[in-house]
Amino acid sequence: MTRITDMLNFGPGLDVAARSSASISKLQVPENQDNLLLIDADGRAVLLREQTAQTTLLPNWPHGHVRLAILDGMGGHGHGREAAEAVAAGLLRIPACATLEDLSARLDQLHADLQAHFSRPGDNDSFRRPGTTLTLLEIPPGQAPMLYHAGDSRLYEITAQAAQPLTVDHVPATAFAMHGLLGEQEWWQQVHGEHRAQISQAYILGNAFANPQVLENGLLPLDASNLPPFLGHLADRRALTVRADATYLLATDGFWSCARPQLWTRRWPALLVQPGHSAGAALDALFNDYADHPPPELHIDNVSAIVLRFAPAAQPQTSGNIDETALPTASIPSHF
Repeated sequence: MTRITDMLNFGPGLDVAARSSASISKLQVPENQDNLLLIDADGRAVLLREQTAQTTLLPNWPHGHVRLAILDGMGGHGHGREAAEAVAAGLLRIPACATLEDLSARLDQLHADLQAHFSRPGDNDSFRRPGTTLTLLEIPPGQAPMLYHAGDSRLYEITAQAAQPLTVDHVPATAFAMHGLLGEQEWWQQVHGEHRAQISQAYILGNAFANPQVLENGLLPLDASNLPPFLGHLADRRALTVRADATYLLATDGFWSCARPQLWTRRWPALLVQPGHSAGAALDALFNDYADHPPPELHIDNVSAIVLRFAPAAQPQTSGNIDETALPTASIPSHF
């Protein structure tokens, strides 16, 4: 079991473990178009380049500040791995953010910069652009974790009772629900009760929420102003209230690419929430059970996951403030 977090230090308040695999099948090993970006409390970062974990040390990274991100490159649009790698590398150049507004602005700018970078002169077909999911947690010391989400990778909160998604998939079913064409039960069935390989928004690619035939360049943040009431509390960009008795999972959709994913996700509480088990043990249990007892009608895909737990004594305060002007910017060379 290869965990890319084994050499990282997330401090006393966080227990984190991560792994990425091209496939659980020994017979089918596709290109791994997923990626991970983890920056620990000491500014040591790890990400995938050419499908291999690489580490670097960020100069002047604020002590105790943590960034975790998971990405799933869209192979159907071409250059999915390169897109995910470019975003992961770009995240290294974004300084530690203390507010949701700063984080959102910087990530939106990176999206625009990479979109321009991947555009081909004379090519007006925006659907040819590469894309990737991006689900990111920014965790300043003493503050609530901040979420930024685009695509259909997910963040789950897993307790002994249930595995609860904390993100909304950016897929056609969500677009239909936003326009009043799907109710709550139908949405849950299409998004969590089955698997459909379609997406309505992705990082770099853009969004097609207004019209599935028209791809807009920008990202559309989903929140209570445009989501249906049953999803309004799951805004794409928000501060999170975390629980010390819960396990949190960032994962790409290879983990639920099967005919009836809820039969598999319902097993997660028993697998991942074990008294005395570390985040690493939970991660191992997830991958091992997936490989040993794969869900029926599984579609072979890349699988990547970050498991994290918050220590009881280190519960962040939502009222904490940090002077943004005091945060230094790391100088990281471009890798895309």
